Amino acid sequence: MKTLKFTLLFCLTLAFSFNSFAQKRDLDNFRPRDQRGINVFEAPKDTVSTFDGLKVRMGGASTIQFQAIDHENNGAVPLVALGDNFNLATANLDIDVALYDGVRMHLRTYLSARHHPEAWVKGGYMLIDKLEFVGEGFMAESMKYLTFKFGHMEINYGDAHFRRTDNAMAMYNPFIGNYLMDSFTTEVGFEGYYRKNGWLAMLGVTNGKLNQSVEETNTKAVFLAKLGYDKQLTEDTRFRLTGSLYTTSESSKNFLYDGDRAGSRYYFVMEEEGASASGDFRSGRVNPGFGTEVTSIMINPFIKHKGLEFFGLYENSTGKGFGPNPPSRTYNHYAADLIYRFGANEDVYIGGRYSYVDGEHSSGQDISVDRLQLGAGWFLTKNVLAKLEYVNQSYSDFNAASIFADGQFDGLMLEAVISF
Repeated sequence: MKTLKFTLLFCLTLAFSFNSFAQKRDLDNFRPRDQRGINVFEAPKDTVSTFDGLKVRMGGASTIQFQAIDHENNGAVPLVALGDNFNLATANLDIDVALYDGVRMHLRTYLSARHHPEAWVKGGYMLIDKLEFVGEGFMAESMKYLTFKFGHMEINYGDAHFRRTDNAMAMYNPFIGNYLMDSFTTEVGFEGYYRKNGWLAMLGVTNGKLNQSVEETNTKAVFLAKLGYDKQLTEDTRFRLTGSLYTTSESSKNFLYDGDRAGSRYYFVMEEEGASASGDFRSGRVNPGFGTEVTSIMINPFIKHKGLEFFGLYENSTGKGFGPNPPSRTYNHYAADLIYRFGANEDVYIGGRYSYVDGEHSSGQDISVDRLQLGAGWFLTKNVLAKLEYVNQSYSDFNAASIFADGQFDGLMLEAVISF
């Protein structure tokens, strides 16, 4: 507890200290970790080089929530008795380093998470915008449009992961909970980008593993692709549309929908009596439970006109489970965010998100889950955000013996976010 209090105090002090000179801390082509990073997707490639030697940027994030949620089911499986109280505070440590002109490294460590109360590394990568280290002016014309990224990293599948909460990094998420079917994983791989005149194309490949090991397995490579268009059409209007692909033909265990080991923001909801916060850390999410084969596509439209923004999500995912003849099953995921930001610097916002998932459960039953989130937020400074959310989630068509039969939860959450 002393360590946790010290971490929170340290993060809060640094957040306010750095707020006055945040611009000086930014690296080239860097997504700011404060309010300025909202609605930034891939790290930009639009700044003039300012490299004048190795530069280390230390940053971090800390959040805490107050939860007042009730849940119920048909009583076949007893649920955890929920009270109204604070959740475990979470914290991140970020290290970003300008290693050379056009070469940057990123490393994120979870200092405290729902699944792991101890510190552990989420992942890191190198991002290359120039090849000056090969030779002065090497491929300079081509590198105006190319970016290379490799490491043990969060893969760029879809646009939803740019708006989700990453453990303590909750600044970019206008709500408190993440998407209902949360596609997120970290794998060792490479991504190559081509960007010109608003067009974006990305091709990538990974080893398909969340937990790295040299032990031989039957896991084969994952192939990634993204194609999109992102343009500021007028001074007031921006339009973005992307389509993404994730596919693997064989895996010992695929983690696309349960790769987030930081955990869900809705603690203990729809969990069986006796559950532990770390052991049952994906509460409230829908996990198709695919194992050996997965092919998923995601389409994301984004429109922002003045203070009004819309973000949409359609996802179709087909995969196989485990066993000698695993059946192929398909899940569909639909979501829409509508946010209105106002105030002199859009420091206040209100909005809603509706999510719906349907698919064939591993039991063979067709099921569906829907969630409504209504939220509001206030940026006290660029580095400090306060959120309020009402959430209501319902489960339909589950087997009568399932914990989710006639399942439902709803209630209020408050969240304080610090990020710098």
